[in-house]
Amino acid sequence: MTVQLRYVNITVNDVDAALDFYSSVFGLESRNDVANGGFRWVTLGSAEQVLPELVLSEPGAGRSPENADALQELLVKGELPMLVFRTDDVDATFERAVAAGAEVMQEPMDQGWGPRDCGFRDPSGNSVRVEQAPA
Repeated sequence: MTVQLRYVNITVNDVDAALDFYSSVFGLESRNDVANGGFRWVTLGSAEQVLPELVLSEPGAGRSPENADALQELLVKGELPMLVFRTDDVDATFERAVAAGAEVMQEPMDQGWGPRDCGFRDPSGNSVRVEQAPA
């Protein structure tokens, strides 16, 4: 039996702004852009990796107004689960994130447990960490 992670959902306030951000910082490409019920979602992926795809969607997409409001509140507080990416050049990725307007949480540094990493928030406030494997 083969099992693969297919999608990872990222809640964002503005799908277009998030699409620009994740494309410019990580080089992700739009794979699917779907409008449904007044909302839309976009799937993104990298040329090097088929799965998983990231799904960018607004808090109200497919949710009741009450749940959308609750999710929006968590998003604004920065309380949604963080995303962790791996790259071969954390410093260059960090510079692209800063150039794209990311709020810096931690500049690149070598961690005692191995990786060099950094942290920032995307335009919607999601916590994003990027790590580079030790040499």
